[in-house]
Amino acid sequence: MKPEIILVEPMMASVEAALDAAYTVHRLAAAPDRGALLAEVGPRVRAVVTGGATGVSNAVMDACPNLGVVTINGVGTDAVDLNYAAGRGIRVTNTPGVLTEDVADLALGLIIAVSRRLIVGDRFVRAGQWPQAKMPLARKVTGKRLGIFGLGRIGRAIAERAAGFGMSIAYTNRSVCADVPYRCLDSLEELARESDILVVAASAGPENRNIVGRAVLDALGPDGILVNVARGSIVDEAELVAALVEGRLGAAGLDVFADEPNVPQALWSLDNVVLQPHVASATVETRTAMADLVLANLGAFFAGQPLPTPVV
Repeated sequence: MKPEIILVEPMMASVEAALDAAYTVHRLAAAPDRGALLAEVGPRVRAVVTGGATGVSNAVMDACPNLGVVTINGVGTDAVDLNYAAGRGIRVTNTPGVLTEDVADLALGLIIAVSRRLIVGDRFVRAGQWPQAKMPLARKVTGKRLGIFGLGRIGRAIAERAAGFGMSIAYTNRSVCADVPYRCLDSLEELARESDILVVAASAGPENRNIVGRAVLDALGPDGILVNVARGSIVDEAELVAALVEGRLGAAGLDVFADEPNVPQALWSLDNVVLQPHVASATVETRTAMADLVLANLGAFFAGQPLPTPVV
């Protein structure tokens, strides 16, 4: 008999087909009664597959007393209680590295789209306003001061791209990175004050919840741009909306939100905001590579082999 696993959320058709071929897959999102499904199959399940933003609750892990591994299709682990999993002896894996380039690409794309008002220009042309009217001037990208909050794989990839635009780069991080030429500033507020553009690329978690709040946004200022490609929980969303509406923050490019997929309606009509539906890693190439890692981690677990990308 094939091992039984729980799939928390839908994934690419090719991934689901591969999972179905190797395992008996119980799809939690499609279950009419999730509690009943967990009560029925939980004792037989040894693996859970989930997305980075969705994760898996402790309650689901509790319903699976023989659970041995949680495989995350994504780099973020904040939606899984790692301490709880470790205490239960449950391994946790993710898909690091393979999505770095795409997330960094989107960060630069958001910087350009916001600064050069690309979405506004697109609507302007489609509405037939050109050449009867003129768009307001946009902002230059080359040569700006870029601040990066979190200089991990993704933060470094963003910095490498920004260097090509002649940007001066500074960062704040858990520790100083001695192997990079960028300035390290002591506080996030100081980083914002000395930046034209602040990119959030840090890991989420209790220590970073709402850390980009009013003080940081006001330090960035009415000409500043905030770009978030990390997690919505890192930014105090109510303060962000207020700063944008009141003109205390110049603009924002956002791929992530505090309560996805719910995006504050106050942002919908703002021309100084570019919104994306959490798609930084959503390319065919990267999602395929992520899926390959998920399948490799599952296969290694059930074969009793070392996990390729363990977190816990």
